[in-house]
Amino acid sequence: MRRYPRDMVGYGPKPPEANWPGGARIAVQIVLNYEEGGENCILHDDPASEAFLSEIVGAAAWPGQRHWNMESIYEYGARAGFWRLHRLFTQMDIPLTVYGVATALARNPEQTAAMIDAGWEMASHGLKWVEHKDMPEPQERESIAAAVKLHREVTGCRPVGWYTGRCSENTVRLVAEEGGFAYVSDSYADDLPYWVEVGARDQLVIPYTLDANDMRFATPQGFNAGDQFYSYLKDSFDALYAEGGRMMSVGLHCRLIGRPGRVQALRRFLEYVAAHEDVWFARRIDIATHWAKTHPHVRRARPSQMNRDTFVATYGGIFEHSPWVAEHAHLLELGPAHDTAIGLHNALCRAFRAADPAQQMGVLHAHPDLAGKLASAKRLTAESTSEQASAGLDALTDAERAQFTQWNAQYVEKYGFPFIIAVRDHDKPSIIAAFEARLNSDADTEFATACYNVERIALHRLKDLLP
Repeated sequence: MRRYPRDMVGYGPKPPEANWPGGARIAVQIVLNYEEGGENCILHDDPASEAFLSEIVGAAAWPGQRHWNMESIYEYGARAGFWRLHRLFTQMDIPLTVYGVATALARNPEQTAAMIDAGWEMASHGLKWVEHKDMPEPQERESIAAAVKLHREVTGCRPVGWYTGRCSENTVRLVAEEGGFAYVSDSYADDLPYWVEVGARDQLVIPYTLDANDMRFATPQGFNAGDQFYSYLKDSFDALYAEGGRMMSVGLHCRLIGRPGRVQALRRFLEYVAAHEDVWFARRIDIATHWAKTHPHVRRARPSQMNRDTFVATYGGIFEHSPWVAEHAHLLELGPAHDTAIGLHNALCRAFRAADPAQQMGVLHAHPDLAGKLASAKRLTAESTSEQASAGLDALTDAERAQFTQWNAQYVEKYGFPFIIAVRDHDKPSIIAAFEARLNSDADTEFATACYNVERIALHRLKDLLP
């Protein structure tokens, strides 16, 4: 039995109504990554220099050496870029969330004080701006705890938002297990916040962005000039604003967008957004607070997480009197995609379709005659009783009942299994029309049609149980 943990479903075709404060159509959230002084550097007891997100094309780490040029680029972000951005956002009165690397904040007390005085949210960007993918789990857990401790010491408050960025497969779980974060942002999976369950904790995830992000000034196939950045941000905003009820994240770095040749593009974008009605400029903690209040998480039983006995007990009757279908489906690679009616239906149908014709025929034989003797004797399953009643088959006239009895007999004699139809797709006249038409089908066509209707019946039953 395999389980696939990735969630490809999300909110599906109908995202929830965000209900942003004030009736806003969109929440626009600006993040300033503050990493200057927290990057890889042998002065920071790292084994090599930084090689990520700078003006140096093709930069590589220098083991055991300081990279003077790289260090000075990061220093520009602290010395000049930060203050340029601070003036822009405070003058426009637009709130920010700071992803602050704890060691960077500690090495930049004046900038940190300016962030706090401006009312910007101080979220954690980890202890150091380094790669975590190969970090052992105990070490990463210790690093998270150390980041929280140092952040509290430097800012006066513990962080309630988290974004590692260069994370490991364990990061989100470890942050959730820490227990003190209102949200974690190590995800790029949606345009809206969503919940994940980590043990007994319900953890809110507020996705971040790598596309509406000035980091692409420092990556191949990225932005070469400010007008490209502006155009991409504008198009992103326009699409999300037209859809309504979405969130737009914009990622910034002092040493990148803080350059004079780029900051004007950011200014033009902010002015463009501010000229629209019904825009909510929010910090990430504001979004987290709103979402937790408006869309609190509700836990439910999930098929992919059930053991075999519970799974079969719950879904063994979806295919009429054929629990083996559920038994076989439980052996498949199930995951979050199968925790919806459509997803679980796919798994059950795979099991049914993979069976040999004799097993499939057994499922057909398990179905009762339509409006037949079992219905009259009230010996149908609860599901069949409800389904037949939905099309008025529990209230036939004597003449109609006699006609159904005759058709049932003719059908079984011709094909060797009962007439099966997903009655919830029909009303009484269309059922009668289908009965008459299908009595003239060839055997192979009718077997395929009966199997199709078995699957349709299963789907309706699952929709009564699952979202």
